[in-house]
Amino acid sequence: MSQKLKTKSKKPKIQGKIKTAKNSKGNESKLISIRIPENVISKLREVAGKKGDGGYQHLIKTYIAKGLVKEDELSGNLISQDTGAKEPVPAKKKVKPILKETLKKIGTPVPKTGKNDRSNVAQLTQSDVIAEDIRQLAKALEPYYSFFAGKTFLITGAFGFLGRYIVNLLKYLNDEVLEEKTNALLLDNFVTGYEQRVIHDKHLRFHRHNVIEPFQTDEDVDYIIHAAGIASPAYYTKFPIETMDVGTIGTRNMLELAYEKNVKSFLFTSSSEVYGDPDPKFVPTPEDYYGNVSITGPRSCYDESKRFGETMTLAYWRTYGVPVKNVRPFNVYGPGIRPDDFRVLPNFIEHALRKEPIPIHGEGRNTRSFCYINDAIEAIFRILFSNHNGEAFNVGNPSNEISVKDLALMVAQSMPYKIDVVHIDPPHAVYASSDPKRRCPDISKLKKLTGYKPRYSLQEGISRTIQWFCEF
Repeated sequence: MSQKLKTKSKKPKIQGKIKTAKNSKGNESKLISIRIPENVISKLREVAGKKGDGGYQHLIKTYIAKGLVKEDELSGNLISQDTGAKEPVPAKKKVKPILKETLKKIGTPVPKTGKNDRSNVAQLTQSDVIAEDIRQLAKALEPYYSFFAGKTFLITGAFGFLGRYIVNLLKYLNDEVLEEKTNALLLDNFVTGYEQRVIHDKHLRFHRHNVIEPFQTDEDVDYIIHAAGIASPAYYTKFPIETMDVGTIGTRNMLELAYEKNVKSFLFTSSSEVYGDPDPKFVPTPEDYYGNVSITGPRSCYDESKRFGETMTLAYWRTYGVPVKNVRPFNVYGPGIRPDDFRVLPNFIEHALRKEPIPIHGEGRNTRSFCYINDAIEAIFRILFSNHNGEAFNVGNPSNEISVKDLALMVAQSMPYKIDVVHIDPPHAVYASSDPKRRCPDISKLKKLTGYKPRYSLQEGISRTIQWFCEF
């Protein structure tokens, strides 16, 4: 976890300008444009240890409850007295801060309640926010209940960010909706996932398995969702070989199994990274854009493994008739995402909850289009159950495109206290030299062929994600 900055150290001699903005409570937040000394940057770069969801959130609670991090003191360490004039920064949208009462719940264990006090899914996920998401997701997929009933799924990366929502959905459908139950084989080896609250029952069966090894089963398999992968730059730069293996060897193994089992549908979770840094003429980016991708850059182990994976799936479709679909998610976020994987939104939220300045790499002009996890999972199943084989689909929400700087301000203004936003030097070449300037999907194909329509605005999704952070 990022450690608090020492407030008694001598203030570094730095120069910069401060712009201010007020949240709806009237609290003033500073947008600080400065060059921070290397020793301060190094402290901001430290990553949380692998403590698991509960331990991690409890430590955040301790930071806030005991006042170990104070925004004014942090600002004193980072900003010189000679800062120049202040200018207001207009926010794109008026943002509602989360309640102070909600913040007080951070780190509070989920209380033990009677059987009827919380739904089964809430007890399972230990999160009222995720429980509500799963109920809404099941409702959105009601027209597809017959595709679930009595079918067997195989899911790789079953307890990663996307996988957990998929598994929780299957569990909810079995417990609350379907008379003819869904069966599933749940594969994961927890290279980057949390080995907590693993679901395993007579219908949903967990197997500890690395997909770079063939998986054998005597069971019939109707659908395969190949969601295994190492998606965070913090991890795929640490595990580049494993990243390439899961996207290439792992994909080949799952395609072989799909061919052997004569599955109804195979879905490969690719990535918007296959487009690289797209030409501005192709933003929003359609599926037929070839991409602008380096094969040797710091992101290449991830980008090229996904591109190769898509090539492999299409080869199996054209050669053996395996009914494949490729999905390219654009910046999926929401409850359940690892706070310590350095992806932009959870990174911003965890700093804000610790009352630390939100760090922006560089000037923060690059844009991203954020897709709430419920929207992404709904799209995945719409595609999986469709007859559009051999096709690639963008999955995202183009209406939620926002610059990194404005995203930081949105998170800061969602807090009931003042949060500063600071510009720092990028901590890694992944962000410094190869970070795409714009990332926005064209989803007209997805809408036309599946009837998909995003349901969650960015502000609603951020609010729900913050609430989830505050549940533990």
